[in-house]
Amino acid sequence: MPTTTEHPGGPPPGQVLPRSVRLGYGSGSVATGAFGTVPGLMLLPYLTDEIGLAAIVAGVIVFLPKAWDVVLNPIAGRISDRTTDPRGPRRPWLLRAGLALAVAFALLFAAPDLPTGLAAAWVLVLFLACASAYAFFQVPYVSMPAEMTPSYDERTRLMTWRVAILALTILLAGATAPAIRDAVGGRDGYRLMGVAMALLIAVGVVAAYRGTRHAPIGAVQPGAGTLRDQLRIVAGARDFRLLLTAFVVQALAVGCILAGVDYLAEDVLDSTGAVPVLFACFVAPALLLTPVWSAVGQRVGKKRGYVAASLFLVAGSLLCVLADRAPAGVLFAAVALSGIGYAGAQVFPLAMMPDAAAVDARRTGSNRVGVYTGVWTAGETFGLALGPAVFALVLQLGGYRSGSGVAQPDSALTAIVLGFSLLPAVLVAASLVWLGRYSLDASRVEP
Repeated sequence: MPTTTEHPGGPPPGQVLPRSVRLGYGSGSVATGAFGTVPGLMLLPYLTDEIGLAAIVAGVIVFLPKAWDVVLNPIAGRISDRTTDPRGPRRPWLLRAGLALAVAFALLFAAPDLPTGLAAAWVLVLFLACASAYAFFQVPYVSMPAEMTPSYDERTRLMTWRVAILALTILLAGATAPAIRDAVGGRDGYRLMGVAMALLIAVGVVAAYRGTRHAPIGAVQPGAGTLRDQLRIVAGARDFRLLLTAFVVQALAVGCILAGVDYLAEDVLDSTGAVPVLFACFVAPALLLTPVWSAVGQRVGKKRGYVAASLFLVAGSLLCVLADRAPAGVLFAAVALSGIGYAGAQVFPLAMMPDAAAVDARRTGSNRVGVYTGVWTAGETFGLALGPAVFALVLQLGGYRSGSGVAQPDSALTAIVLGFSLLPAVLVAASLVWLGRYSLDASRVEP
């Protein structure tokens, strides 16, 4: 018996989703938050300080598997568009790919004691496996809201739950992963941390699969033509293209921030205990302000809310330039200001993307939401992966010295601060060029 409530023409207009469905869907962010946070925070330091790779080589290893996702994600979207299953077209992929991701992640940091080259190869292969599994979890997961409700405002409410759980997960994973590593120390610390985060991912996967079993999901009618044909149509969707570009540039900025946290704490602040504090300052505002940003979006529109959130993120990042000369309290306050903007910069684009996909489906009569989502998650993955690679390049240019406990020259400390602060601020400010030209609002989205 099918467990998914399916409506041939899609969910009824104006339908308000039950709280259990919102919570069930949002719980998938436990998996996406853990995988999106921990490699960005821990993998680059693992490669440079534990394995001993040069910063630029480590950056390439972090980047390549995620670059593969740029190719794989649209394919995953098209496959999920064409999946026929009594549980719904997307849900089976949540379980299959999500559990595969958890297993691969547990192995990522579990390399035996190997020579440097072989240890690097282990990380590259396992991170590639993680990225591939993640594509087949994330794309169907992000595709679901456009099919669960046709309501412009209901999608914002749905994303509010998702982003709140995402923020809580980022806070939990970002604080506990370094703490587990530091409590045990060395390779064993990384191994235990990897297993703990894999279990967290598995919890999110199972919760999302079970929590969406009663979600009202319309019948999927995939668009005709080849994947190349559909990608060409998606690329021609002006508002989607503008929104995606802005989001990818901001993902690049967030990737730099995440990559810089461990280096900022250990090398600039000379305090490994500062890592969870920095994370709390960045993410905790999202736990409190995500509903506030949602209310702002309903009052002034998603685009204006997104612009306002971006400006908060720019201001906080600029203040972080003072990290190496101001008291630590000033830095923490600046990071908290960035966190206020980060909360809104997650709510709004995630609620706006389904709008663009739904407008296309209504206009053409063909549901390409999987392809839209595949392109979207490919862009997000690319930005978040490119961030650590760019940050690694900044470290290399600053003369960063790889190895555990190595003293860094002043040029490397300056590079860490600028890569964490000024570079993200410039990137987020630049994203507003594309966001300012986005034109979809409630009058154009509601059926």
